[in-house]
Amino acid sequence: MNNSLEVLQTNLDSFSSSLVWLRRSYERCVEIGIKTNYTEIEFDHFENLTSRYARTTDLLVNKVLRSIDTVEFVTGGSLIDVVNRAEQRGIINSATEIRTIKDLRNEIAHEYETDNLRELFDVVLQTVPQLLAISERVIDYGKKYKIQK
Repeated sequence: MNNSLEVLQTNLDSFSSSLVWLRRSYERCVEIGIKTNYTEIEFDHFENLTSRYARTTDLLVNKVLRSIDTVEFVTGGSLIDVVNRAEQRGIINSATEIRTIKDLRNEIAHEYETDNLRELFDVVLQTVPQLLAISERVIDYGKKYKIQK
């Protein structure tokens, strides 16, 4: 069996699992909504959402899209190259779309001011549907490489 196919399948499985948790957090946070002040539990829910958003974004860009490249015999290149190839495959609508998602992921990782978190929570809540839509297209694209067990 092709090792790159196994790696892709492992990455898609991890990505799918991450999506389950991202959706769960998103649904909870949609119910809470954006507020001026959060209870400790509500704050924890939003912290989970941002963490899961960042993890899912990392899996998408650094694992799944790169694994697809490898399976399709395209190796190397920068993140921009990986994203541009995903756009050419029709997995994403535009490279800008992933750049926006990735920039938000970086903002999550480097946000230390709790006063700025409400705005960050709002942006994440608005962006999750876009990430989920892309993720569904990636999962569908990856199905053509599904390993039969």
